[in-house]
Amino acid sequence: MKVLSASHFPSVRHRIDVQYASIVRFLSQNRNDDGYQYLHKSNMPTYYFQKSLPRLPIPKIEKTLSRYLDAQRPLLSDEEFKKTQDACNKFVKSGGWELQAMLKEKDKVNKHTSYISEPWYTMYLKDRAPLPVNYNPVLIMKHDTRPEYNDQAIRTANVIISSMRFMRSLNEEVLVPEIYHMDPSKTDTEAFRAKIMRFPSFIATYAAYYYKAYPLDMVQFQGLFAATRIPKRDKDEIVRFKDVRHVLVTRNGHFYYVEVLDSDGNIRDPEFIYSQIKYLLTISEDQNSHPIGALTTQNRRIWWNAREHLISSSAKNADNLKAIDSALFCINLDETKYNEENPVPAVRDFLFDSCKNRWYDKSLSVIIDKSGTTGVTFEHSPTDGVSVLRYFNEIYKDMNKSFVGPETKLVKGVETTVRKLDFDIDDKSKNDIETAISAHQNVVGSIDMNFLKYQKLNKVECKKYKISPDSIMQLGFQLAYYRQNKKFVATYESCSTSAFRHGRTETMRPCTIETKAFVEAIDGKNKPSNKQLRAMLDQCSKKHNQLTKDAAMGQGFDRHLFALRTAAERVRIVDDFDIFKDPAYKRINHYILSTSTLTSNGLLAGGFGPVVKDGYGIGYNIQEELLGCVVSNYKNETNSKEFLECLKSAYDDLTDVIKA
Repeated sequence: MKVLSASHFPSVRHRIDVQYASIVRFLSQNRNDDGYQYLHKSNMPTYYFQKSLPRLPIPKIEKTLSRYLDAQRPLLSDEEFKKTQDACNKFVKSGGWELQAMLKEKDKVNKHTSYISEPWYTMYLKDRAPLPVNYNPVLIMKHDTRPEYNDQAIRTANVIISSMRFMRSLNEEVLVPEIYHMDPSKTDTEAFRAKIMRFPSFIATYAAYYYKAYPLDMVQFQGLFAATRIPKRDKDEIVRFKDVRHVLVTRNGHFYYVEVLDSDGNIRDPEFIYSQIKYLLTISEDQNSHPIGALTTQNRRIWWNAREHLISSSAKNADNLKAIDSALFCINLDETKYNEENPVPAVRDFLFDSCKNRWYDKSLSVIIDKSGTTGVTFEHSPTDGVSVLRYFNEIYKDMNKSFVGPETKLVKGVETTVRKLDFDIDDKSKNDIETAISAHQNVVGSIDMNFLKYQKLNKVECKKYKISPDSIMQLGFQLAYYRQNKKFVATYESCSTSAFRHGRTETMRPCTIETKAFVEAIDGKNKPSNKQLRAMLDQCSKKHNQLTKDAAMGQGFDRHLFALRTAAERVRIVDDFDIFKDPAYKRINHYILSTSTLTSNGLLAGGFGPVVKDGYGIGYNIQEELLGCVVSNYKNETNSKEFLECLKSAYDDLTDVIKA
């Protein structure tokens, strides 16, 4: 006999949802109650592992050059490869070891950090390119399965509350430490954390290794809230603020200061925060004819100049900019409506189209449209995917508690906690804003974006046939690009090195000798049998897995070469080395295929812009039921629609090989 659940009866399910939400609100009526003020209270301090995290290793120079040559081999002719090989040999013999010694000496006196941290920050902050398109990515969240909770005001209030619960847990160091668990059922538990806390913090990481749990660096979490990037003439600055109680909300290009914490730093009642948003929606005006947020789309030096003028021309402007900069995070309320069937319009709009209702410098922004579609975007210089994905996952899960719902009552007295930030805009600032909008629209108007949902193959199927899902997706990109362009190109795949203190990322190079051999074989005149192709595919996957492991352990070559080049530039001898003047070096760092993936049960899609004019930006997602990706490109340079047609045919052929 089939047993029916409440989900089969919408009216019953709705009553249960309402009752559950009422219970949650009843339990949180005392807003000083830990059950409301914190996401959770871990028995292990948030940064318990930080002292014992291993330091990011500086690879041996010979190993780095060997890996570099392996990555160059599928991209170069024999003659080109010989030239690159000679440049590497010369590098070792004529000064490369001196740069290595400089690197090690600097690392030795900076044991609190990693050898890549400072030059990587500097690389980001010195670049004068605009942030949208070039740097800031976006993650789109799945809708609430209960349609009534996708109301813009309800979803916004719940996002604010869950974000503040996350922030308070983080700031007071009761957020569960970030750990990669091989078996979460055994190690993602209070009992495991209690066991590890028997060990002193300076050896706790190594104790966790014994149980196949791998703590991750959490220093980047400290820059998620109350932080921003400030434009400067030659090098931007990351500024963090203390004792902040407000969030920044934008709507129709207008800016609003919304005080969501009380004078004691407690999160205000759910009804109060909901009423603040409802009040803001009633006072919000039509589209601002001169939205200052558009200035953040500009070249960083141009934006610095415009910002300096805003500050010098009005004390009110200076105060408003301080309120924007110091806000805990930013909420962008959009007038659009999107659905889950085609994520591209939302990804595109949230990434860069709505420049009139954004503040791209903010470390963390959450965008919510009228359909409840929610996206998280972030300024990339101080933060990589690990910290943002943790925040994304936690608020997605926490919002199911629905502190605010359709039956939430409005309360009075919120007017004094919500205020509009009006700017004094003179003719120069008006011209700056109009120029920024025009320049930005010219850029984004040249960008195309398309997506693919491939359902014949998925994570479950890949595991069933004992093949790495990530290696299959990357092999598909290689095969698709070859079918479209008949050549192999530099490919970037991001890999986190957060298992080390102040680790950032390492570059994976998915275009290998093995993938090249497979692609040429499957598309060749004398196509091998599926059995032979499967053996070649297994070699591709094996190599990919090894590269992933090497990169995660700080044993790639990209960051090391970057640091060596930076050391040479610091003492002005970079031109002494043929390796950095070699055209092949420039070509391998010109990422035609720039790829990145994040895994989350709450993730609908993610995306970012192409990093070079003739390339593709590929945000991909491996799910239980499908493989998906969103691909961006410059229209006059490449064709993402055609690329995705080739990608679909590539996955069709790979599926045949895997399942043969």
